[in-house]
Amino acid sequence: MKERKKIVLAYSGGLDTSIILKWLQENYNAEVIAYTADIGQKINKKKILKNAKKLGVKKVIIENLKDLFVKEYIYPMIRGHAIYEGVYLLGTSIARPLIAKRQVMIAKKFGAYAVAHGSTGKGNDQVRFELGYHYFGPKIKVIAPWRLWKLNSRTDLIKYAKRNRIPIPMDKKGSSPFSVDDNLFHTSTEGKVLENPKNAAPEFIYQRTISPEKAPDKASYVSIGFKNGEPIIVNGKKLSPGNLLQKLNFIAGANGIGRVDLVENRFIGIKSRGVYETPGGTLLMVAHRAIESVTLDKQTMHKKDEIMPQYSKLIYNGYWYSKARFKLQKIVDLKKNKVNGSVKLKLYKGNITIVSRRTKSSAYSVKKVSFEENKTFNKSNIEKFINFHKRKLR
Repeated sequence: MKERKKIVLAYSGGLDTSIILKWLQENYNAEVIAYTADIGQKINKKKILKNAKKLGVKKVIIENLKDLFVKEYIYPMIRGHAIYEGVYLLGTSIARPLIAKRQVMIAKKFGAYAVAHGSTGKGNDQVRFELGYHYFGPKIKVIAPWRLWKLNSRTDLIKYAKRNRIPIPMDKKGSSPFSVDDNLFHTSTEGKVLENPKNAAPEFIYQRTISPEKAPDKASYVSIGFKNGEPIIVNGKKLSPGNLLQKLNFIAGANGIGRVDLVENRFIGIKSRGVYETPGGTLLMVAHRAIESVTLDKQTMHKKDEIMPQYSKLIYNGYWYSKARFKLQKIVDLKKNKVNGSVKLKLYKGNITIVSRRTKSSAYSVKKVSFEENKTFNKSNIEKFINFHKRKLR
């Protein structure tokens, strides 16, 4: 008997990907392998297994990728101080390349001829997934149901789910839900009342941060230790990458830190409004810049700042595996071995204050910057320096 073709689906266990799973079975006469990457999102493994098995799936794969996600994707991005359009820390953008890579690896392992994702036809994620698929499996078939099927609305999806006895969460009956994406780095919320930029974001949508108004009236302090540009210690305790970020998420979230409300320019040309929460990532970004300020030379820091917009745009647009991003990452990491020490932060009602920077690096010289008279800085050269730059004005 001829073996059925196989498709690896990025599967969350929710309504949309369950509908996609059934649709793939109906339209491709293939065995669907349900693949879930655990990158720190709210995950119900029992629900994933139950829903997939109910739909006739024989193989369900759930991989714990939290440490890998943080160390090989988030940390390089933090070292690059990547911020898209001034405020977005790229929490969704950075997750898709890893999922795409693992999907292709699973497809190769089990001899699947195709991979599938549940990204909509208006979003950025379809690009991010498919550029990742192409990098690791240029010949693999990509199935994007949202661009193919005739289910054009939420009502159509509900009807399809009822017809196929697919469980429908209560909050998805009657109206479109908020679109939520979360992982260990961030949570994003889009849709419904947020689609009109004149509307204030309702407080109940926030999932990992409390409002600054409700944050404690007493400041909290956190110390982050770095080695070779990577955070390894929080408050004196060495932690794995996943646990470190989780710890910072809790500390920052409890102090109302990490909220962003923005209207962004999507890669495909549409503007969209979203609310993002990146509590621990916000602390890491501030702390990393602070430790670099006392460990790196001016030229290196300024070069990193110059390339950051392009570096961030490459990540946002799905070019994590591109030659261009690899090239910029080399610039970002050129002197990361010098970035060692610790930074202490004060957290109070949504605000972050740098309390101290400690390092054994000689990049910062107290003697040179001191207002006390000393022999380590030759002031007679300053007039020549100024005159040189006067000539450059002409």
